[in-house]
Amino acid sequence: MQAELAADLDATMETMVANPHLINLGSGSGGVGQEGVRKFYAEQLIGQFFPPDAEFVPISRTIDGKRLVDEVVIKFTHTQKIGHLLPSVEPTGRKVTMAVVVIVGLQDEKVSYEHIYWDQAGLLVQLGLLNPKGLPIDPTAPKRLLEATGH
Repeated sequence: MQAELAADLDATMETMVANPHLINLGSGSGGVGQEGVRKFYAEQLIGQFFPPDAEFVPISRTIDGKRLVDEVVIKFTHTQKIGHLLPSVEPTGRKVTMAVVVIVGLQDEKVSYEHIYWDQAGLLVQLGLLNPKGLPIDPTAPKRLLEATGH
């Protein structure tokens, strides 16, 4: 993640196995294989990771020899394009609180895959891009998670 935040594409790719994959389940973005993952990072992540005011609040972490699972709440103001979360969506200026689960597969001390989950409907409601009326969603759930875990 440090290489991603530093916008260093080559260093990011060096942390991965020869045939990695990355899937953002909320938006459907990502890539498969070195070429697909590199293209995803170059076009939708590097330089668009999160706005400068982003705050990452760790909730839990589980690690075994084959995977790392992070549960985190991310708070930010949508002041820039964020291609991996919101492909083709212009900044709205709205504040967001979202819960994210990241599952990272490990092989020979390198990343073999990343599966990243979040509530896309709740995110779109917070940004004013989706009317929640009649939908079975609660965009305040991430804030309640923070409260429940003492954050």
